Amino acid sequence: MDDSAKGNWWRRLTGGLRRTSSALGGAISNLVSKRKLDTATLAEIRDVLIRADLGLDTADRIAAALAEGRHDKALSPAEVAAVVAGEIEKVLAPVARPFAIDAAQKPFVVLVAGVNGSGKTTTIGKLAAKFRAEGRSVMLAAGDTFRAAAIDQLKIWGERTGAPVIARAPGADAAGLVFDAVRAAKERGVDVLLVDTAGRLQNRSELMDELHKVVRVIKKIDAAAPHAVLLVLDATVGQNALSQVEIFGKTVGVTGLVMTKLDGTARGGILVAIAAKFNVPVHFIGIGEGVEDLVPFSARDFARAIAGLDS
Repeated sequence: MDDSAKGNWWRRLTGGLRRTSSALGGAISNLVSKRKLDTATLAEIRDVLIRADLGLDTADRIAAALAEGRHDKALSPAEVAAVVAGEIEKVLAPVARPFAIDAAQKPFVVLVAGVNGSGKTTTIGKLAAKFRAEGRSVMLAAGDTFRAAAIDQLKIWGERTGAPVIARAPGADAAGLVFDAVRAAKERGVDVLLVDTAGRLQNRSELMDELHKVVRVIKKIDAAAPHAVLLVLDATVGQNALSQVEIFGKTVGVTGLVMTKLDGTARGGILVAIAAKFNVPVHFIGIGEGVEDLVPFSARDFARAIAGLDS
């Protein structure tokens, strides 16, 4: 990424996380500018961090780091922000892992899951564009057979990226369609097969059972597949994302996360709580609608943006 692109990306990221960073920065500034860092101030800072969706563990971790060697000292808001960013980065660094495609697996089957409205189908389209730009052949499977709009959307992405789309009429059996798609991708020697799935409400057991069925039919053709299971999370849903990671993880064995909609109304702190609790790799974040707006996840950039610091 050249300097101008990097600068533009940074502006978009900080803009997307402004809701979190402003609330965090404003509250912390009010606390530390008026008094020393005593036990009461630390407790209030901890509460601010919890309200920012960072989670109990991370809030305790940051409060402990602030207390270390600084108790009863006057701190500037910038000094506090630097500690906050540093501790958040420590939580995120272990999960910030690039998405890797094993070229020995052909097709490399990527199952993409998530609830309706998370940006799942759009994310698949952006991934298709990314992989095509890397010179890989890509096929798309329109496994969200419940929604005609999702099928149409995937077909548009297929045309845009030059990726064939395996689709059927709305209401068709999703598992059967995915079975045909894996077989077709194998026969054609496709590098990557991206499989869309219906937007599951994680509390609807019969829908989750169907998702499990999709995984079972994939394994009938390739026991090692799906080779990756990406869960797409909407950054605006806050705490609800935690239960999504837990239940999808149990149902389909999530191997990595994509967090979308980090573009203004986001509650980005929840990604820190997810990292601390589940330790699931975070591969990409989305900060807008364009293909270039899905980017590899950087722990340092994300941590500094949440804390309201410059890049």
